[in-house]
Amino acid sequence: MKILVLNGPNLNMLGTREPHLYGDRNYESLCNMINGFASQKGIDVEIYQSNHEGCLVDKIQQAYGVIDGIVINPAAYTHTSVALLDALKAVSIPTVEVHISDVSKREDFRQVSYVRNYCEKTIAGHGFDGYIEAMDYLLQKYGG
Repeated sequence: MKILVLNGPNLNMLGTREPHLYGDRNYESLCNMINGFASQKGIDVEIYQSNHEGCLVDKIQQAYGVIDGIVINPAAYTHTSVALLDALKAVSIPTVEVHISDVSKREDFRQVSYVRNYCEKTIAGHGFDGYIEAMDYLLQKYGG
């Protein structure tokens, strides 16, 4: 199974960015955890982070016909990006939305998620473990 893990803006700043919300582990440790789980489960994983919406759209489009599942943390684009939603709909790849913090308990504007309109499942507030839960869900449902 091939899974693409997409991370949106400012996630590269994990560890320094609002540690009371996101914890003190950095982005490299998140990637190491994802890669370790993927290796253990026989998943071919690609991890990509960008602060630019168009780059994330491009990555989703490039996944068409190549990737079996997507785990996406759109970060701030969760609440603003119809473009990410449209890209996901265009490629029709099973997708799970992940958020490190519990966005349902944060500011009002964070209650809106455009990508959720396409995603099969949303995992929020489980920290880094949410990524593992999302990959495991895709593996169980589509990995055979």
